[in-house]
Amino acid sequence: MPADMSTDDKPLFGRPWIFIRGVPSMKFLPPEGPLEVAFAGRSNVGKSSLINALVGQKALARTSNTPGRTQELNYFVPDGYSGGGDDLPPMALVDMPGYGYAKAPKENVDAWTKLVFDYLRGRATLKRVYVLIDSRHGIKKNDDEVLDLLDKAAVSYQIVLTKTDKIKEPAVVKLLAETQEKVRKHPAAFPFVLSTSSEKGKGIDELRQAIAETVGRPV
Repeated sequence: MPADMSTDDKPLFGRPWIFIRGVPSMKFLPPEGPLEVAFAGRSNVGKSSLINALVGQKALARTSNTPGRTQELNYFVPDGYSGGGDDLPPMALVDMPGYGYAKAPKENVDAWTKLVFDYLRGRATLKRVYVLIDSRHGIKKNDDEVLDLLDKAAVSYQIVLTKTDKIKEPAVVKLLAETQEKVRKHPAAFPFVLSTSSEKGKGIDELRQAIAETVGRPV
């Protein structure tokens, strides 16, 4: 990488990333500036693990085997930006609270759900949502509800299958075809389904490329 290359010109995933803010309600959102891509999905679908694999850092996003641990919108940006004035990061990754975890207290579920839906409806700088689907289970009813919401809000989204190392390769191929067919019926869905495994690193480069193309930056 040339020594005179500015921070803003460096590839998105060729530098460290940092956590900047947890957002428990809409009033704590950072000012709109850089483009944002968000990760949505059912509780325990593997959002934090996928973000860590994406940026090549083991502990940027907190991972847990306990569903419902992420209760805020967690913001991550490339390191090297003060975040003030004109010194804005090229983009932000947003780890959203998981939906569909029925064992959490109802008031918690209601609060998380409202935060997620309000964010999806009202964030002008949100460029795309990556909706994560556990490959062992496929698209469930609460996933369909989120996809319908994104369609109604005209928020661009793309389906990402996670944990594909947990099922056999023929099942992955079949699930990809079935999921691809389902997204054809959703007007806001990007027409290509991604397949990933955070543990094995499969599909991570393709996801990086998709994000870079979405925000118009080099990988």
